[in-house]
Amino acid sequence: MPKMKTHRGAAKRFKKTGSGKLKRSKAFRRHILTKKSAKTKRNLRQATVVSDGDMKRIATLLPYL
Repeated sequence: MPKMKTHRGAAKRFKKTGSGKLKRSKAFRRHILTKKSAKTKRNLRQATVVSDGDMKRIATLLPYL
């Protein structure tokens, strides 16, 4: 059986935390920021944890993470 390949697009988007969960950045922060409040933009800066429903799907893309 050959080695599995890591999905490079997913590897750039997700990092593993110390407890083994996956960390991701939030969407809606690239452009059209003038209509968004300062509070919204500030909250979009923080990373968040991937939901349990998506965790299994993303784990298959990142076999060695």
